[in-house]
Amino acid sequence: MPQKIITQLDELIAVSEALKKLAPLILATGVEIKTALLNGKKLLAAGNGGSAADALHLAEELVGRFDKERPSLPAIALNADPTLLTCIGNDYGFDHLFSRQIEGLGQPGDVLVVFTTSGNSNNIVFALQAAKTKGIKTISLLGKTGGKASGLADLEIIIPSSTTARIQELHTFILHNWLTLIEADL
Repeated sequence: MPQKIITQLDELIAVSEALKKLAPLILATGVEIKTALLNGKKLLAAGNGGSAADALHLAEELVGRFDKERPSLPAIALNADPTLLTCIGNDYGFDHLFSRQIEGLGQPGDVLVVFTTSGNSNNIVFALQAAKTKGIKTISLLGKTGGKASGLADLEIIIPSSTTARIQELHTFILHNWLTLIEADL
């Protein structure tokens, strides 16, 4: 069993090393979010399964706080409300869980951040398309090859791994870096 832990740590270290090349993109996406928030716009976040937890994590840290006391910032995790999700799922289908909310909540200049390890969820693809229609900036945190979502966002970061756990671990690393950047001047 300890060897399994060492193997996973080695894999995490290798993927983290590869992520260094994406540091300018991590900064650029963080600046995009910070600029929107400081201009009175909001962040919308979405994901499925474990990636839904990432969306929740990002939104709650912005509305609450991450590292220091500061004003609350407007952020909504589109996967947070079970009554809304079951309503939309029942009336429009699972593929439209997020796009329907973007139609109602999104405003030009807002930012949509999607988290997906595969990039192949139709509800994420439709969310990115709906955001474009509304004039919302889009950022995708992807994994593997980026899947169907690859190329749909204004900015995207693809974690160079095919292991879901490593992708999610680095998505969390990135969102923590964004939060540090956002709070730096507040």
